[in-house]
Amino acid sequence: MARFEIPMSEMAMMGGNGADALCELGVNYATGRGCTTDLVAAHKWLNIAAIRGSARAAELRADVAATLTKMQLATALRAAREWMTTH
Repeated sequence: MARFEIPMSEMAMMGGNGADALCELGVNYATGRGCTTDLVAAHKWLNIAAIRGSARAAELRADVAATLTKMQLATALRAAREWMTTH
């Protein structure tokens, strides 16, 4: 998974609106488009996109969160926080 996330996140940041590109990355993980479905990673990227101002990501993040266990949600939030502190 890590090999996929790094290039995709860098590509997302090069896109016009970083929040929209990160939202699309979250949608890709949520739907399995171009990658294995990973709802924890989907929440992570949707959370980052929402923090960066994507209203769509905030809505989708809530939908994904409703399907996660408390442990999965904590993992996703921790991953988003770690990513935000380094980028």
